[in-house]
Amino acid sequence: MQGAFDTTAMATETTLLNPRFYTTDFDEMDRVDVTPVRADWDALLAQMKSDPNKGHFKKNADWDTVDWKGMDPALRVEFIDFLVSSCTAEFSGCVLYKEMKRRGTNPDICELFSYMSRDEARHAGFINDALREAGVAVNLGFLTKAKKYTYFRPKFIYYATYLSEKIGYARYITIFRHLERHPEHRFHPIFKWFKEWCNDEFSHGEAFALLMRTDPKLTTSFANKLWIRFFLTAVYSTMWVRDHARVDFHHHLGVDIDWYDQEVYRITSEIARQVFPVELDIKHPRWLPGLRAMDAAMRDMDKAKKKGGLTGWLSHKTATARALLAFAGLYLIPVIKTTPPASVRMEPTY
Repeated sequence: MQGAFDTTAMATETTLLNPRFYTTDFDEMDRVDVTPVRADWDALLAQMKSDPNKGHFKKNADWDTVDWKGMDPALRVEFIDFLVSSCTAEFSGCVLYKEMKRRGTNPDICELFSYMSRDEARHAGFINDALREAGVAVNLGFLTKAKKYTYFRPKFIYYATYLSEKIGYARYITIFRHLERHPEHRFHPIFKWFKEWCNDEFSHGEAFALLMRTDPKLTTSFANKLWIRFFLTAVYSTMWVRDHARVDFHHHLGVDIDWYDQEVYRITSEIARQVFPVELDIKHPRWLPGLRAMDAAMRDMDKAKKKGGLTGWLSHKTATARALLAFAGLYLIPVIKTTPPASVRMEPTY
């Protein structure tokens, strides 16, 4: 099967939809003063230090034998794509958090990122073990050197990573709860590990919520509210396009993709009220048509890229313009204004 899937190349590729590796201004991060959130900060770090999932990411009797050769070919392609994307995203967090710890001198920041890099390394390694069973593991060491890095200012790291962690929680817990009700659709044992896994994602999101609370301007200034709105729109629309490219994967899970994505948006939006002063109106009449327009444009961009030549180039430019217009339409949907609570901490309850 290895010949059909160059998963390291898949993970290394940089596109609009693939998980990215990030770098930032580590000196600015090192200057963060957590005094305004000290009580919640200490409680969260004590929880992380206790390492509740220390023994979780190991195969045991619940890990059923997987018949990779007998798996539906279309499902196998999309499931491997899902695992590679998830592994890359987890490892991306590990690399960023480890670099923050390595470069920093601030004990609060260094301690936090040591715990988070530990968790993300476990997640990436566990997914890669599943890929290894299929004979298509990702070369993570090579990925560190070969993957392009995107520079984001610390506040953009906060917005993007907070959303990534919280939407990761919402995605994993929604799949886990669905498969609790419909175990006949659990076509791979890795889904049994999603509950504790997504609780790691949740606590990581809590850390970024606290980091944003250390500086009120990050969530209250007019400009930053616009940036929050941008990242919400970008993360939600990217998820929609990615998921709708995995029709067979969701079919075998027994999940309607439109329902699943809207449910993940709902959960993420409810959680994000802890720190964001705005949320997207996912019930607005322009919301779903805008997402579908974005998806259609992105598919046409991919087709045009594969076609090549002058015709492909022109088609790609046209589809790109359509995607930008669709994104602008989503961005301009009036947002719902919220008032974050005085205490930012939450517990996973979904």
